[in-house]
Amino acid sequence: MRALIVEDEILASEELNYSIQEHSQIEVVDRLEDGLDVLKFLQEQEVDVIFLDINIPSLDGMMLAHHIGKFATKPYIVFTTAYKEHAAEAFELEAFDYILKPYDEKRIAAMLHKLELAFKRDHTLMEQHVEDGPVTMVDGSTAQGELLRDTNSHTDRRINLLRNDNIIVTDTADIYYAEAQEKVTKVYTKNGEFTMPVSISDFHSRLPQDTFFRCHRSYVVNLSQIREIVPWFNNTYLLRLRDLEAEVPVSRGKVKEFRQLMRI
Repeated sequence: MRALIVEDEILASEELNYSIQEHSQIEVVDRLEDGLDVLKFLQEQEVDVIFLDINIPSLDGMMLAHHIGKFATKPYIVFTTAYKEHAAEAFELEAFDYILKPYDEKRIAAMLHKLELAFKRDHTLMEQHVEDGPVTMVDGSTAQGELLRDTNSHTDRRINLLRNDNIIVTDTADIYYAEAQEKVTKVYTKNGEFTMPVSISDFHSRLPQDTFFRCHRSYVVNLSQIREIVPWFNNTYLLRLRDLEAEVPVSRGKVKEFRQLMRI
């Protein structure tokens, strides 16, 4: 993996660079201090990951991440900052992780290990798409470009969840269901509960549509995690999920579509 460190504090830059060398096989190709210099650099070179401070000159880290998010091939972004309050925005930008200063070496090492595993998996997926060859579309174009873009975005089957100002990169298969609660969405996973600062419609749009079903105005369920379908009043259903005690309702307006999906 090729990495770029964007940090205007020399000591912080050196400390992060040392940790990357000590705990990973990632190659740091350059270290920059200015947001505009980063954009110029990325016009000429590609990197796989950017370790990005938020408070940098010319163009702050958040604005820089917005620009990078428009690239056809998107690098992972790991925010490095002393400020907790930007974690929600980092989630919106689909950052890989959010590391707080002062750095904790164990936290850095764990993040680097997770990053290398994710890169290996995403790279393998991209190679599989290339080997499978392009798929011809109705209009005569090919789907291979779309597949590559999806893989390069590093979000194919993963989603970022927030817990205690940390971004937890989660396999969507580990999500059981999500529930709308006022202006947030509660997400229930194999590894616990998360509260996301987005609407349930927004959250659902980020999930694989072939697996997650909007079964109710307030609920999204992972179809692969259903263990029991219980008939309920007015010809509706309650869904019982693996490993959880909770029951998820299917609304009357969604029953027909649910039956078709589950072939019942």
